[in-house]
Amino acid sequence: MPNDAEILRALFDAALNAALPEGKFDGWLPPKPQGRTIVLGAGKASARMARAFEEAWTRAGGTCEGLVVTRYGHAAPTRFVEIVEASHPVPDEAGLNAARRILALAQQTGPDDLVICLMSGGASALLSLPAEGVTLADKQNLNRALLKSGAPIGEMNLVRKSLSAIKGGRLAAAAGKAQLVTYLISDVPGDDPSSIGSGPTIPERVDPNLALAVLRKYGIEIPDHVLQAIKANVVDGTPAGGALHMLATPKMALDAAAARAREFGLEPLILGDAIEGEAREVGRVMAGIAQSARRHGDPVRAPGVLLSGGETTVTVRGQGRGGRNAEFLLSLALELKGEATISAIACDTDGIDGSEDNAGAWFDPMLHECARDKGIDLAAYLASNDAYTAFAKLDKLVVTGPTLTNVNDFRGILIR
Repeated sequence: MPNDAEILRALFDAALNAALPEGKFDGWLPPKPQGRTIVLGAGKASARMARAFEEAWTRAGGTCEGLVVTRYGHAAPTRFVEIVEASHPVPDEAGLNAARRILALAQQTGPDDLVICLMSGGASALLSLPAEGVTLADKQNLNRALLKSGAPIGEMNLVRKSLSAIKGGRLAAAAGKAQLVTYLISDVPGDDPSSIGSGPTIPERVDPNLALAVLRKYGIEIPDHVLQAIKANVVDGTPAGGALHMLATPKMALDAAAARAREFGLEPLILGDAIEGEAREVGRVMAGIAQSARRHGDPVRAPGVLLSGGETTVTVRGQGRGGRNAEFLLSLALELKGEATISAIACDTDGIDGSEDNAGAWFDPMLHECARDKGIDLAAYLASNDAYTAFAKLDKLVVTGPTLTNVNDFRGILIR
């Protein structure tokens, strides 16, 4: 029988495999157009999506061209679609230039053309083209403030749309009368298409006052010229959104992990694919559920595994190396206090937990004993938002490198 570490990693790998775009385009390809097929996209999975689309499209006898922008280190080799890398989560000049070029390509299309849009998590930062009157520095400062505020991704994207010349349906508007098909890999709770990459091809009318309310809620001050830009930045007319296809979602990944768990003789229970909240608070709640399962067989009997997805947040108070999944896991471990039969893993499916080199971390019941032996104060590391360092010292990091997909957090709690 595999040990806990091997089982937890196998569950995570099953979730990852279910989130990959390869083979997902077959059956969802549109008819070949009389004109060109232009592939545009953004996100951590967009390069791999572009490669998978190319393969499917050429097998069907089509040709294509285009441009997608992905995070540094997340490129994939393609034959026809140009791949550009840029900064995430804080946008940079490379992302700005890529967004400008993508918008221009959309504007150059006509009624005989087909526009393929590939969107995945991370596109909000990567596809950064400020609205008129807003500078890249303005957007960078606002992004940093939002990231530190603990705001959930939905509220962050609402503000990002209000400052964008390309998000919130504006890319669809630029494509005019061209046929538009959007393929999505969801990283957002609820799989709302308008929230994935802030919905560049999803028609939407947003009250600017909603974005301003988010900024007030978290005490984020903005210059007057940014305030005026938010109020003025509305989409003229209602763009045609075109067809939408969801290639991968958090629920698909969790279902695959659950199927793998059954192969190990474990009873899986999916707690939800859209769990949000402060990472350390979610850790405490999950600890209580795990303890109930161990002691009472409720809500799942041992041997079993609790699975969940979504996107937690971290309100940064310390100076540590962070990572929301590592922070969740350290909080969980502290609350469990070394329960003898509970192990867990928490990882970001894009392979990068926060801004470090790990996807996340894992632990088994020996964690507290190992920490004591090495003089590691787990509570102190949590207090300083430094879960990464704690798990690194305990050799409990999960390192995958960029996975080139993204359906957000994956959490598995194994109960023997």
